[in-house]
Amino acid sequence: MRTKKVTVVPYDNKWPAAFAQIKRELLSALGEYAVAIEHVGSTSVPGLSAKPIIDIDVVIPSYACFAAVAEKLAEIGYRHEGDLGIKDREAFKYADKPHLLPHHLYVCPKDSEELHRHLVFRDYLRTHPEDAAAYGKIKREAAALYPADIDAYMAHKNACIEKIYRKCGL
Repeated sequence: MRTKKVTVVPYDNKWPAAFAQIKRELLSALGEYAVAIEHVGSTSVPGLSAKPIIDIDVVIPSYACFAAVAEKLAEIGYRHEGDLGIKDREAFKYADKPHLLPHHLYVCPKDSEELHRHLVFRDYLRTHPEDAAAYGKIKREAAALYPADIDAYMAHKNACIEKIYRKCGL
C-alpha cells in the first residue's frame, strides 16, 4: 500500500485497539506459525504524531515456514510483495479489509535485523518522550512540506531518525 497523500495526525488512543483487532485476525489465521505479532512504527508510540497507518511485524521462527505463512495470509486476503529491498522483511498488501484500520504488514524471521531495528527504535521512543516529540515535529513538518511525495517526506525525516538510531545503539 503505497502512500499517495502524506498525512500526519496527532496520536490517536484508538490505535492500540486497532492493532489488537488486526492481531486477532492474523493470529486466527497463522496460529503457531506466529512467534509474535508486534505493533511497530509511530502508531505504536503513545503521544507520537503519525501517518494513521498501523505497522505490524509478524515474527516467524525462520524462513523454513515462510511458504506456509504466505499461504495462510493469502487465505485471508494478503498478497506477498517481496522484501521491497529490505533484507529479512517480507511485505504483504491487501485490497479489501474495510473492517480494519489501514495497515502495513510485514513478516520477519525472529533473527531479522530489520525486526530488531523496529523493536529497539519503538522501545526507545516509548521511553524517551523528548526524542519522540522531536521526531513527531519533524514528521509534521515533512508532511506539510511534501504532502504528495512520500519519498521526499521520508528523506526529510532521515537525519532525525539517524540521530535517534545512534542514541539507541542502532
